[in-house]
Amino acid sequence: MAKAKKEETGGGITAYSVKTKTKNVPMVDPVINVKSGRYIAVGKDADGNNMAAILGKGKAEEHINSGHAKKGEGWD
Repeated sequence: MAKAKKEETGGGITAYSVKTKTKNVPMVDPVINVKSGRYIAVGKDADGNNMAAILGKGKAEEHINSGHAKKGEGWD
């Protein structure tokens, strides 16, 4: 899985695409997992490349409540 730098704008979760070297690439159907107390959004870009972004708890819950992401593993 590619490492990505997080960037949130507007509604959905966006991240840096390591493969295409492009910033603010929107994630398609992101899932937010909790691992070791960190909130990690994983998904794919429009071309099917894997992406990930680390979020704070507030942003993660905001994206889930707004319907832009789903809960994954590790939530209580």
